[in-house]
Amino acid sequence: MKRYVSVAVFACLAVATLAAQAPKGWLVRADRSTSASDPDKSGTIKFVTMGTGFHATNPQAAVYWNPANTATGAYTVKGTFTLVKPSDHINYYGIVFGGNDLGGPNQSYLYFLVAQDGTWLVKRRDGNATSDVAPKTANAAVKKPDASGKSTNALEVRVTADKIACVVNGTVVHTLPRTGPSAKTDGVYGMRVNHALEVHIDGFAVTK
Repeated sequence: MKRYVSVAVFACLAVATLAAQAPKGWLVRADRSTSASDPDKSGTIKFVTMGTGFHATNPQAAVYWNPANTATGAYTVKGTFTLVKPSDHINYYGIVFGGNDLGGPNQSYLYFLVAQDGTWLVKRRDGNATSDVAPKTANAAVKKPDASGKSTNALEVRVTADKIACVVNGTVVHTLPRTGPSAKTDGVYGMRVNHALEVHIDGFAVTK
């Protein structure tokens, strides 16, 4: 019991510390790599307001959210993600939805992400465990970096009564039933950016 409490307190302190570096009302949870073959970069996560949107610089992976941003029932979460600085290997970024206890030990959420190699995926997180809901898949709708190293992808998650549509640049790349691992869609929505990436996000919002 004592060990559980200490871990929970550490997690809350980590979130609180990073929150000081985020825009007002927003929280940050780092998801540090435990892989010796794919370590994090050095430096500190930065998540700031820039222009009309947000700018994330991620030496480590992180989830960004505002606890006031919740959605239930039928809704659409959308945002335009510009990959400013791709990594030297494939890493993903995109939308988090159906989030609960994001700052605690029982975090859970679904996430729809794209990568610089033109692929997308949908995963679920429960505590420290992750699972594939829809595996990495290539689609021409996902824009790859141009000669400058940048790419812009408008992402949407459209939740209806019985399904979830994952959309890239106006194209539905996948549809999921609201059952099994993708059944829980009520909760906080936010963003995830994996390590070694720099991403700018504009127009991040939810509509009913």
